Amino acid sequence: MSAPDIDTQVLVVGAGPVGLMLAGELALGGADVVVLERRTGPLTESRASTLHARTMELLDQRGLLEELGTPPAGGPGHFGGTRLDLTTDSPYSGQWKVPQVRTEELLEGWATRLGARVVKGHRLTDLRTAPQSVEATAEAEPGPGGAASALRVRAAYVVGCDGESSTVRELAGFAFPGRDATRELLRADVADVEVPDRRFERHPGGLAISARGPGGVTRVMVHEYGAPVGREPGPPSFARVADTWRRVTGDDIGGGAPLWLNSFGDALRQASQYRRGRILLAGDAAHHQMPVGGQALNLGLQDAANLGWKLAAEVRGTAGPGLLDSYHAERHPAGRRVLDNIAAQALLLLGGSGTEELRTLFGELLREPRVRAHLAGTIAGVDVRYAAEPGAHRLVGARVPYLRFATDTDTGTAAGPGSSFAALRAGRGVLVDLSGRPAPVRAATEPWRDGRVDVVTATPEPGSAAPEFTTALLRPDGHVAWADGTVPELEAALRRWFGPAARR
Repeated sequence: MSAPDIDTQVLVVGAGPVGLMLAGELALGGADVVVLERRTGPLTESRASTLHARTMELLDQRGLLEELGTPPAGGPGHFGGTRLDLTTDSPYSGQWKVPQVRTEELLEGWATRLGARVVKGHRLTDLRTAPQSVEATAEAEPGPGGAASALRVRAAYVVGCDGESSTVRELAGFAFPGRDATRELLRADVADVEVPDRRFERHPGGLAISARGPGGVTRVMVHEYGAPVGREPGPPSFARVADTWRRVTGDDIGGGAPLWLNSFGDALRQASQYRRGRILLAGDAAHHQMPVGGQALNLGLQDAANLGWKLAAEVRGTAGPGLLDSYHAERHPAGRRVLDNIAAQALLLLGGSGTEELRTLFGELLREPRVRAHLAGTIAGVDVRYAAEPGAHRLVGARVPYLRFATDTDTGTAAGPGSSFAALRAGRGVLVDLSGRPAPVRAATEPWRDGRVDVVTATPEPGSAAPEFTTALLRPDGHVAWADGTVPELEAALRRWFGPAARR
């Protein structure tokens, strides 16, 4: 067999935000990675634009917020169209508006600076697995002579980040159970039209949403109660959107200039497995859900953060047994929980007159502090807690709390990282020691201080909230692996998440 055109450790299919986030995480972890994308250039339309608190924390953990700047706040949140205060314990409470094209630009720049290669204008057509590798074939767009050329890539692993109609998922034979859409929301960005802003405005015949954005472009979204889901290939016609808008609201937008059209329904599907041998799925390739409240994009980015460091350790040969399988074990239930949340929201949002009583009840419940906090934490992604051993510290499995550091207690000088988030910039594990005195746990990390685990000794910034731990081991994705336990428990956590101890 002839040599492939490209040899790499990991092939990521899809250069949307999830694929680019994963590529950056892999490259940061020391893996050689290639990203394959069928598009030849950046997006020309505005798609997912809402970033929630946990995603902003992940960007902070990688030092990307400085480049992004402070994005505009996304306004009040909602649960199924009922206003919901998204305040959480995150420094990035609320929601933030970043156009998808800017998110992709940010993540692609980061990933390529770290060494990832992005190959555009190629469509995946075939996957063939072997015991130690996967070979992918992709077709390029036809050249000047009219003939398409093929590209062959051999990789140790392939990850499908190619969306809800994933070619990777189909070629690899992943089961994708769930249900098709029974309700649909039509969406259009329209110039040269004057309509009042509407926030989940209910009419006898349906639901209408409209908001004027930058440059005078108005985004309209409309659902007509009882209308069949469109089956035409591609996006809906503007005539269909305008006719539906007129029937629901009585307003005429037919004279406007449509810039972008699409629709999304309440379909709900999730891959039975996120990994089949050397092929994995992340983002919408692994789960298909209605993009209500901006949760779909954020769920996918959090998949990438969980998978990237684990797969990088696997291809570097430093992963312990079962590390890569923990991706499915952790992210599948996390995804299921979000999908159930979105399904409930879709019913409240798109249900007709028969759900008015349910919406009224939810409106009352959302005024209860514990209910509000619970739903806000789920939507923001800050309440994800991975499974921990019985008896472990209550933070184990949860994301690390945000702490600002004042000094390095070994030297009395300013600490390198200024916070618990900044301590994770290198993409390695981190032992954070706030004890203020020499601790046996620091010595226990020595066999892993070969580029896998760093140690930060610090004191919290004066006036900040009291820390919830004295010493904690953080995973590269910012989740707590161990806290305030015994040295043997710490060594067990180090072996589980960072592989065997180095020989002394």
